[in-house]
Amino acid sequence: MTFSHVSVLSKEALEYWAHDDKGIYIDATVGAGGHSFQLLSRFPMVRLIAVDQDPVALEAAKERLTPFLDRVRWVHANFRDLPSVIESEFHGRIAGMLFDLGVSSPQFDDPERGFTYQYDTALDMRMDPSNPVTAFRLVNMRSKEEIAQALRDWGEERWAQRIADFIVKAREKEPIRTTGQLVELIKAAIPASARRTGGHPARRTFQALRIWVNDELGALSEGLEGAQRLLAPHGRIVVISFHSLEDRIVKHAFRRWAQEQKGQVLTKHPLTPTDDEIQDNPRSRSAKLRAFERL
Repeated sequence: MTFSHVSVLSKEALEYWAHDDKGIYIDATVGAGGHSFQLLSRFPMVRLIAVDQDPVALEAAKERLTPFLDRVRWVHANFRDLPSVIESEFHGRIAGMLFDLGVSSPQFDDPERGFTYQYDTALDMRMDPSNPVTAFRLVNMRSKEEIAQALRDWGEERWAQRIADFIVKAREKEPIRTTGQLVELIKAAIPASARRTGGHPARRTFQALRIWVNDELGALSEGLEGAQRLLAPHGRIVVISFHSLEDRIVKHAFRRWAQEQKGQVLTKHPLTPTDDEIQDNPRSRSAKLRAFERL
């Protein structure tokens, strides 16, 4: 399947991210390369370190950024590992780092990845195929208490305990192997009256499992701390998040750094997409952009 993706808040991201026209930048979630393409197109002297944990995304970005390959270094890694995978020569030299969080449209839309409840496919949900943890393993091997806690904490699922009960009872008979099986269990667990509102009944459970599989919130906390240490004076971190759990981590990290006098928050309030952007790209609806500058 073709890996194409519409970059969210692209104009706003570039405005905050690109402030040094000869600097070294990191796109920590390069995806299909949309934000990086704008950066490299506008500033012919900048260099880019393109990072992604999804090898399919990296290949797509290489194709998109073909005109600029002499200025790009490619890194297959989770952004939490940046301080260890970027050589010491770059510490304190990064002009800006961009995090575009969440799952991209191609990842959602590829049935083989198992991210969506729209297809009946294998329970996977890994952004990095080398990750040994899959949604299948979590659903079939973790305790009822762990599953319920994950659905409450990361899916904000009201019916977390009932869904966990149904999962554990079902797997006693046979493993839960597919997204379709899981969706039916979720529908059975949530009362019919509660399923009539709030979107697809499996949405919150699938979000929680995806976050759990990829340790998204742990990676974000570690990645932000590592990014802050890599920045040059006046270097910037720009983060685009797509749900409240991510945004809360970013907001609190930026606020704490400012209190510690490590820098200043550039966005008093998060930037959000315009009505026109939401109309053109409905998946941008929940996006929030925050920016921080190191002193």
